[in-house]
Amino acid sequence: MNSIRVSFPCGNITLEGDWHFPEGNELFPSVIVCHPHPLYGGNMRNNVVTAICEALSRHSVATFRFNFRGVGGSEGNYGEGITEQEDVKAALDFVVSSPNTDSEKIGLAGYSFGARVALSAAFQDERVSLLALVSPPLSDEAIWNQLRKYPNPKLLVVGDADPHFSLDSFQRLGKDFSRPGQYQVVSGADHFWRGYEEEMAQRVSRFFVSGFKK
Repeated sequence: MNSIRVSFPCGNITLEGDWHFPEGNELFPSVIVCHPHPLYGGNMRNNVVTAICEALSRHSVATFRFNFRGVGGSEGNYGEGITEQEDVKAALDFVVSSPNTDSEKIGLAGYSFGARVALSAAFQDERVSLLALVSPPLSDEAIWNQLRKYPNPKLLVVGDADPHFSLDSFQRLGKDFSRPGQYQVVSGADHFWRGYEEEMAQRVSRFFVSGFKK
């Protein structure tokens, strides 16, 4: 997977990211991938983020991963998931303005903390046409309220060994999604996805590849 390190503006700070482009010169659909919690070691090199980027690159989808403010080479300080929404908006601005990007086919993915931030950002930005959330914090009622109302195609992927996950609640609340939406449970996977990265990434990849073709 070929990567290009970049920096991009977000208000009065600068963030760092990595572009991953397939071979060719055509306009590519693109997916922005948001990493897990910065205060617990989350960054754009996370195993889940990397697996999603690698899987999508095999299907001619460009991916953009970046470090939230205060992580790695990104300036600024942790913003409790609130100012990080501005980071996602800045990443969207950067991706949409890139010459090899099909601005009509923009997806957003997030893992754990990144899923919560991605959902809130997508809810406010019509440029996001597809949304995938991996291990989102489903104990947060605000997450469910946004999921119920979010109008665009969305995918939730969770592991049934995740201690933060309740299958009964997931199935019950999943029925309340605004359509179109889908949710998938991976048997044996926990919150960190060790050993299950490929299966998770393939599910996310299929969702985006199929959605971009419509």
